[in-house]
Amino acid sequence: MIRQIKTEDSAVFLQMAHEFYHSPAVLHTVDEKNFEKTLEAALAGSPYVRIYMIEHEGETAGYCQLSLSWSNEAGGLVVWMEELYIRPAFQGKGLGSACLNFVRDTYADAPRLRLEISPNNQDAKRLYQRHGYGVLDYVQMIRDQEKK
Repeated sequence: MIRQIKTEDSAVFLQMAHEFYHSPAVLHTVDEKNFEKTLEAALAGSPYVRIYMIEHEGETAGYCQLSLSWSNEAGGLVVWMEELYIRPAFQGKGLGSACLNFVRDTYADAPRLRLEISPNNQDAKRLYQRHGYGVLDYVQMIRDQEKK
């Protein structure tokens, strides 16, 4: 089952975000205060972020965090799958595929679904390719702003 996050999921989401950012799936850790900001925004109904909880046989198995933006290049809404995390005990049960299908179906009107992977995460790359994702040959650049 995949469903939107609820307040009572807060502690398990924060734990899983910590697990995700201390896994080989990411290139570096982030300030864990960011997890709380993201959680607060999602629970408050922000139009930019959604968090979905992934459950298997009554247990929390993982989560998916989406960011929503508009793209002139894509011609509409872009759904960024920022994080897809399946806890190790639940991997290999088809939950990643179920989540990708859920996002595809839930956002069927969005012309683009987008995600990023770390170069060493070949298992994820194979999963995403099986679901029709291809490489977008851009180099991303960022400028982190000072926090006020």
